[in-house]
Amino acid sequence: MHRANAPAAALLSSPEDTEAQFYEALQQADLSRLMAVWSDEEEVSCVHPGGPRVVGLGAIRAAFEVVFAQGAISVHPERVRRVQTSETAIHQVLERVVVEGNGGSGGQQCAWVIATNVYLKTAMGWRMVVHHASPGTAHDIQEVIEEPATLH
Repeated sequence: MHRANAPAAALLSSPEDTEAQFYEALQQADLSRLMAVWSDEEEVSCVHPGGPRVVGLGAIRAAFEVVFAQGAISVHPERVRRVQTSETAIHQVLERVVVEGNGGSGGQQCAWVIATNVYLKTAMGWRMVVHHASPGTAHDIQEVIEEPATLH
């Protein structure tokens, strides 16, 4: 464990800070840092692309231990859409995941994931309560946005 990262959790003064710490932890395969962003609420949950819902800090830690056993994740949040109140923030994120190409080419490829991250404001700052990630495609780079209805 990297105890040195634990105090940084108290500095999560905004949902954006918490999200940045979450993605940095994924990029570094730093389980302690990753777990520091989670709330201690009983019903915290995580869904990895194509996986089941994982509920509770112990189960989430175990799930990320399995993920990190294969190494760090080169994931880059893009096109974040935010909805926020004084106590809750919901971020919809298009994640670009860089994966090493198969075969002798050694090239890199991008995979896309659509994630929803939910944060609550707690006495210890903003903490993650939900990370729900679904497989995406290159088409998800395009957004379908409904134009506001005009009243006549």
